[in-house]
Order: sequence, then structure tokens, then C-alpha cells
Amino acid sequence: MAKAKKAKVDDYRSLDDQALTDKISDEELRLKKLHFSHAVNPIENPLTIRQLRRNIARLKTEQRRRALGF
Repeated sequence: MAKAKKAKVDDYRSLDDQALTDKISDEELRLKKLHFSHAVNPIENPLTIRQLRRNIARLKTEQRRRALGF
């Protein structure tokens, strides 16, 4: 599992600033749609919501890291 997280972080670091911003907005939209569909009709695997939230957090962390200049 740790290798999968490391691979995601490396993928996020390889994106340029605009692609990172686009990816964040796409993932947030996907999360909103998933929340809505789960409220209307329970989804098969609700853990996908948690995984999506964490991926958004990873993306925002990378964005913040760049803003601070690290």
C-alpha cells in the first residue's frame, strides 16, 4: 500500500501547476456527484468517498507545497 501512495505522490509532482489545479477541480466535482448519488441511492462501496477525499487532500498538499516554494 505504501508503494501505491508513493506512486500517486510522484504522479502529482510530475503535473504542472495548471494540470494540478484542473485535476483538483475535476476530483472535487466527482466527489460532489458521488455524495449526491450516495444520498439518493447508496453506492456499492462507500469507501470510495474516503479514497477520493484523501486523493484531493494529496493534490491540495502538493499545490500548497509548491506555493510555499518547497
